[in-house]
Amino acid sequence: MGENIIEKSFQRQLDNSDSIVRAVVERFLSRAEFGQRKYGTNLDRTDLTVGDWIQHAQEELMDGILYLEKLKKTINIVSSKD
Repeated sequence: MGENIIEKSFQRQLDNSDSIVRAVVERFLSRAEFGQRKYGTNLDRTDLTVGDWIQHAQEELMDGILYLEKLKKTINIVSSKD
């Protein structure tokens, strides 16, 4: 019963939030579902050590830096053509 109250409260907050917050929450939920399907587990898993979690986070952040660098170069190329 307590979970239902929490879900209703969360839904109320989500309904009252702006479109950006709703879009981000939707993407988080979609990403979680994707991970569950692809890896057969979720972030509640207990088979990874703290070091493993740190390694995963570092790898994800490094990918993000690469994507940002690519975008910076793309913007500079586009801007220099104008």
